[in-house]
Amino acid sequence: MDQLLDTGRPGPAGSPLPVARLRWAISLFFALDGFVFAGWVVRIPAIKEQVDASAGALGLALLGVSVGSVTTMLLTGRLCRRYGNHPVTVVTAAMLSLSVALPPLTHSALQLGLVLLLFGAAYGGLNVAFNAAAVDLAEAIRRPILPSFHAAFSAGGLAGAGLGGILAPHLDPQPHLLILTAIGLVVTACAGRVLLRAPVPTPGSGPRDDGAHAAEAKGRTARGRTRLFLTVYGLITLCTAYGEGALADWGSLHLSVDLHTGAGAAAAGYAVFALTMTVSRMSGTWLLERWGDTPVLVTGGVLAAVGMLVGALAPQLWLVFLGYALTGLGLANVFPVAVGSAGALGGPQGVAVASTLGYSGILLGPPSIGFLTEAFGLPRALTTIAALAALAALLGHLVHRGRTGGLGAGPAAPTP
Repeated sequence: MDQLLDTGRPGPAGSPLPVARLRWAISLFFALDGFVFAGWVVRIPAIKEQVDASAGALGLALLGVSVGSVTTMLLTGRLCRRYGNHPVTVVTAAMLSLSVALPPLTHSALQLGLVLLLFGAAYGGLNVAFNAAAVDLAEAIRRPILPSFHAAFSAGGLAGAGLGGILAPHLDPQPHLLILTAIGLVVTACAGRVLLRAPVPTPGSGPRDDGAHAAEAKGRTARGRTRLFLTVYGLITLCTAYGEGALADWGSLHLSVDLHTGAGAAAAGYAVFALTMTVSRMSGTWLLERWGDTPVLVTGGVLAAVGMLVGALAPQLWLVFLGYALTGLGLANVFPVAVGSAGALGGPQGVAVASTLGYSGILLGPPSIGFLTEAFGLPRALTTIAALAALAALLGHLVHRGRTGGLGAGPAAPTP
């Protein structure tokens, strides 16, 4: 792609920069986020032994990641408006890379929880900042490219987990996580140089697929109604993130406990889900350009609902694998569509609202499945993933009707 960004103001030598370079730089930050987080997750068992924490104490310590993330996401939206998405992305990426090396230095669950507060703050801040930067770029070039960034995040997570699986048997957590720090700082320096030199993307002048410019939609939508739409988009991210978090923690257990598979088959079940999600996100831009944001969101929610019903209730292993695959295909682009729509409507603060609610879904999913499993059994508990995916599809349809005139809100801005 040789399209250029031009803000109409002086910039560093060599600007305006090609869109392709800026897109790759933002993609690297998405991949880095997934890579570092996955690398940390695979070392949690070793860190638990190091700090000699009980399961309950470890759970409280791990809550530091969640608390740090959620409390900083809305603040990051304001920081992005004040200082710009690009600088905040670079700073939070550096913080994430440095903070992942801290857990091996702790000697108690309390110390671990405190350093995980910092790690969570960096993780939450980076998620808001690079999503806002991605929305800006998508708005500027008039292409729904947000799923490709989330594909980079998924690919980075797979790479981080794979590297962790290779290194964990041979390295203690400290050198392993220091390697992640070094990789993270190198990526941040290289991609950050591009990001900081790039002119801030401004909305393009071409027609949108639905004939409406985001600013026009904002201008015609009352402030209260805008908040309502942002909340709905946040609920959609919550519904889908609930499924991602719950399936990650409980999907393999369902295979081993309820279908009595071996450890390899149980692990393969989640791998199928993660792989199909990554592939689906890689094709997300093509799907959005061909069908539009609402059909992709609604169809994805319905497909995930059907897939998870099969995955939770089917008695045969191949059917469960098929269900997990359909769930990954369906959920993959719902989150990017909802975050992109929130960003197009509310800017960085819209991204922050949607991301905060979405992350809450990741937190709610695993414990909710646990409580429901005790009452109804794991297969029935997993059907809540299907129910919330269907709810996401319904909310996507309703908010589309509201923004295209069904509730008098005027045309909707398409999702980056």
